[in-house]
Amino acid sequence: MIRLEKRLEPSKLMTAVTPVIAVILAMILGGLMFAMLGKPPLDAIRMIFWEPIFGEFAFFYRSQVLIKAAPLIIIATGLSFGFRAGIWNIGAEGQYIIGAICGAAVALAFYPLESRFIFPLMLAAGLLGGFAWAMIPGVLKNRFKTNEILVSLMLVYVATSILTAVSQGILRNPEGHGFPGSRNLQQYPSAANLELIPNTGLHLGVIAALLIVVVTHFFMRTHILGFQVKITGEAPRAARFSGIAPDKVVYICLGISGASAGLAGVLEVAGPAGQITSSFHSGYGFTAIVVAYLGRLNALGILLSGLLLALTYIGGEIVQQELKIPSSSMQAFQGMMLFFLLATDLFITYRIKLGVKK
Repeated sequence: MIRLEKRLEPSKLMTAVTPVIAVILAMILGGLMFAMLGKPPLDAIRMIFWEPIFGEFAFFYRSQVLIKAAPLIIIATGLSFGFRAGIWNIGAEGQYIIGAICGAAVALAFYPLESRFIFPLMLAAGLLGGFAWAMIPGVLKNRFKTNEILVSLMLVYVATSILTAVSQGILRNPEGHGFPGSRNLQQYPSAANLELIPNTGLHLGVIAALLIVVVTHFFMRTHILGFQVKITGEAPRAARFSGIAPDKVVYICLGISGASAGLAGVLEVAGPAGQITSSFHSGYGFTAIVVAYLGRLNALGILLSGLLLALTYIGGEIVQQELKIPSSSMQAFQGMMLFFLLATDLFITYRIKLGVKK
């Protein structure tokens, strides 16, 4: 007889190895999926995980992995605060969009003025935009006891509608011959998130992601607020008895996650994306949830999982070009990793026991 037995305490070993097991299982099932599509599974897996790092054009692909990973890491690190405290912000995609809109609006309001203060103002606007959008579910949760999951998720669709409206309206390029979309911020030096190293595409977002990871790591370990966030998530009743105000934690966690998503949005619109268009939203806010959980809600783990997910993005593009695999299959492959992570998480608190049924 096979049964599950609850552990006396969570297994540290399983906590460390289950993300690796999840990736391996995703490779196996993903290989079967590629085989069912009539594609060579080993070649597909190799192109996803090997080519971007060690392939013929690895130098270019490595920088692209960092560029893709930066917004994922920034957003996921912000989300980890709330997830640790049991506050579920599922609307980071909307906060990312609003941050980008606010940052781009500041830049376009000053166009064509040249000033070194424009880019910092854009960053501030993006942070505040994402923060304000995240405060909506925060206020509703604290004042009216609404569910922050539903509210934050519904606000994504509102943000998407606003994005479409401004790209075709107030932010539309007046010299764009009627086509929707704003001016290209890459062509506006004071507003552009320019390359740090020529011909690599690496921009300030990569540096920001690394700094945020380091600051968050030490913050959660040494600051009293980090302790309060962890206690609120692990032992809510103990947190209340110790004097931690749950309303305050809700505002702080949603504010940090919203500001992080807004920062990622403005860095992206001023950098790789270049302009506000109706298709600006790329799913980073949703993918960051996978990144946060693959990284165990730990800043250093998020750094590694962000790089891994970015690797699947770049590797997926290679597979789509070389083997003509549909993009939806790559989304399914990324979903498999989260599915297997959640499935194997069971063994952190339970162990398998074998015995004879009496």
